[in-house]
Amino acid sequence: MTSPSTVRRRRRGRGIAVAGAVVLAAGVVTVAAVGFGGGGTRTPNPTADLPPAAAQVTRHTMLDTDEVSGDLGYGVETTLPGRIAGVITKVPLAGDVIGRGRPIYRVDNAPVVLMYGNVAAYRTLAPGVTGADVRQLEANLKALGYGGFTVDRTYTWATARAVRRWQKDLGLPRTGRVELGRVLFAPGAIRVDTVTAGVNQSTGGGQEVLRYTGTGRQVTARLEVSQQRLARKGVEVQIQMPDGKQVAGRVERVYTVVEQSTDPGGGQAETRIEAIVSLGDPAEAAGIEAAAVTVVFTASERKDVLTVPVAALVALAGGGYGVEVVEGSTTHYLKVETGLFASGRVEVTGDGLTEGMTVGMPR
Repeated sequence: MTSPSTVRRRRRGRGIAVAGAVVLAAGVVTVAAVGFGGGGTRTPNPTADLPPAAAQVTRHTMLDTDEVSGDLGYGVETTLPGRIAGVITKVPLAGDVIGRGRPIYRVDNAPVVLMYGNVAAYRTLAPGVTGADVRQLEANLKALGYGGFTVDRTYTWATARAVRRWQKDLGLPRTGRVELGRVLFAPGAIRVDTVTAGVNQSTGGGQEVLRYTGTGRQVTARLEVSQQRLARKGVEVQIQMPDGKQVAGRVERVYTVVEQSTDPGGGQAETRIEAIVSLGDPAEAAGIEAAAVTVVFTASERKDVLTVPVAALVALAGGGYGVEVVEGSTTHYLKVETGLFASGRVEVTGDGLTEGMTVGMPR
């Protein structure tokens, strides 16, 4: 029978054999150096006592994830300036959703109208004018039921006739011309975010009337420049909602933002990355006007690999890493190659390593 003093001596001896800490994975774990006595990949260790703890070699998919903060809302605000001279006689309410052909606000009781398109209105449109903005106007007129012309890049007299019918229905002077400021072109329906001008206020000099967004729900995620590799267009992500539920999302756009310092002493500008993330199911955000969320990005993925806890690794005297395999009352060391580190586990491969093996935990 082994005496208690003998057990203590053996544990001290084992501690000396594994002395010499090595920092692994950015200082998260320290592992010990072990001699292989000849450099083989399998060295029996029948005389030492069993390790104080053990774990299983498991097979699963490993994900290296990173979490960043984000804001759930309706996206970036856009300012609508007033370019039609007169007095504002009607404004919408914050939260109103406005679609194609509908009035946004009124000046001298005449509407400023929303139409769909990606080219901003920047000039008066009249017979003889050509360009992408003309095609855009004609496409909207046709969608609203005003035909009799060919949708192309040229504003013809046929286009002017359709415009006069449109103006008549809106109660506008039938000029056949669309003056700058009468139409707002936006990619789709808009949601009024903030109204900054009031009824009875004069307009026409480009003063801000309101701010609007799109109607789709999206998340704006904020990343450090060092995390830029995570956010790529088309990448699938998980969004943790305020109630803790995780929903699927997709990166739609990534851009760089440079923020000037607000320090009166003149601090340096800060550069960061913003990613626009769409929700896989917009209904998941129903009833939430705005909220802080967490976006989980997957940096790396390894499918169907063998893993052990990082703490099970031991640094070998000849270089590289191994694990201490426990078989009954004996152990032996098995050399392994490491792969992805994530969530406290590490991907490992090695001759003789199989799923379900028991490995020692040195500490």
